[in-house]
Amino acid sequence: MPPNAEQSAHEIHDRGVSEVAAESGGRTMVLLVEDSPSLARVYLEYLRDEPFEVVHADTGKDALRVLREKAPPVVLLDLKLPDMDGMEILRYVQDNRLSTAVVVITAHGSINVAVDAMRGGAFDFLVKPFNAERLVFTLRNALERQRLTRIVETYEEDIVRRQYGGFIGSSLAMQAVYRIIDGAASSRATVFITGESGTGKEICAEAVHERSPRKNAPFVAINCAAIPKDLIESEIFGHVKGAFTGALEDREGAAARADGGTLFLDEICDMDINLQSKLLRFIQTGSFLKVGGGKTEKVDVRFICATNRDPLKAVEAGEFREDLYYRLHVIPIYMPPLRERGKDVLEIARAFLAAYASEEGRRFRTFTAEAEAKLLAYDWPGNVRQLQNIVRNVVVLNDGEVVGGEMLPPPLRSDGVAASPGLPEPGRDVGGEGGEPAASGLDDTPQAPLATVRPLWQIERDTIEAAIRHCGGNIPRAAALLEVSPSTIYRKRQAWAQDAAEPEDSAIKPAGY
Repeated sequence: MPPNAEQSAHEIHDRGVSEVAAESGGRTMVLLVEDSPSLARVYLEYLRDEPFEVVHADTGKDALRVLREKAPPVVLLDLKLPDMDGMEILRYVQDNRLSTAVVVITAHGSINVAVDAMRGGAFDFLVKPFNAERLVFTLRNALERQRLTRIVETYEEDIVRRQYGGFIGSSLAMQAVYRIIDGAASSRATVFITGESGTGKEICAEAVHERSPRKNAPFVAINCAAIPKDLIESEIFGHVKGAFTGALEDREGAAARADGGTLFLDEICDMDINLQSKLLRFIQTGSFLKVGGGKTEKVDVRFICATNRDPLKAVEAGEFREDLYYRLHVIPIYMPPLRERGKDVLEIARAFLAAYASEEGRRFRTFTAEAEAKLLAYDWPGNVRQLQNIVRNVVVLNDGEVVGGEMLPPPLRSDGVAASPGLPEPGRDVGGEGGEPAASGLDDTPQAPLATVRPLWQIERDTIEAAIRHCGGNIPRAAALLEVSPSTIYRKRQAWAQDAAEPEDSAIKPAGY
């Protein structure tokens, strides 16, 4: 068979794409999807003297068969096919992220469709009729773009780290984090991690530990916001038997357990101000006293701390000791929020999708272009933790091979509004009958009786208690699901308990709300 001869998709399927490519002597494979035999012959004649091996498919089904076996560098795609819309083939290329440049062929009256195809990921379009020069020029440009894309991908594979420790992400913001961790890991200097809730501060601390000379020693984490202030000292330093009610035996604290390793103090700015002076002395001397004890103990600990607050504002407010701040703030690491990490959102979402699909026995492999666009456009106030919950929600409540935009839960739908647990859905009349929508403006339409509207603090209390029950009494885990600090839950529960001990007055909301 001459090297430039047309080969049908049926023949390619029978013999295999790799076999045909081997026979072509290194010529570049081009898939021509055109249902008109006469036009197909014209295009083949245009490319007769060019270094292309043209595979002709006259139906969308045959074209998809070739793409599934081996994606060619370029597809010449007529949008008008007898068995399907050519846009379905373009969507297949985009949804499966094939390294294929699609050049759309369209008629004069369908230029708007071609523009839509460009928005959907097509490289270029040709308007019928076109000459040989125009076709060859377009194909060469498409191949050059593919070549440059491969160079960039190779560069990124060699230089850019897509995974690091427990992190997933290749954005410039995360590359900077990785470099700081590399530099800080071998040192004994204290690392101070800042960033919004859900950005991966504990993962960062673990990465520092795992790359340090202390990696074979313990990594002990304490959440200063999740433990009541009258217990936090015992959690860090331990206690002796009889030190307080319930201290039935001696107990080692986190400081002793972390000896030789790393002590991670999360949410450090929420630590009780009275305990901060003891922590400062511990950091300076490496020695401490157990609660109720009289014997000084000394340990070798590397400190890493983190907070989701602005530590300097906490210092200004008198909530965080200035001397402790400057003692801890040696190597700062800022964890960027997800909205500043670009396409990391997609990389993380795909990793979560693969993990949860396997865990739940689902078939999901990837996201549609529409779903990915929604993921990229969303602001992610809850950061990676929120993305994790969103993907799990999709996997649990749906099934299929590809996640479509319609499968995404309310925060990412077109309305952009999510219903909070225990609250009416947006656009619904509170306490109305039959689920009728509420009026959108201020008018004289009769509203539901006021007695059916529950106070907001009651709804909040019921939601928090339901989350705690769902987590088996684990308050830090419930706080993570609710995307609040554990200290907020402890404080509110304490306020509710105090309010319950007082004479009930429905007109007064609980203190601390």
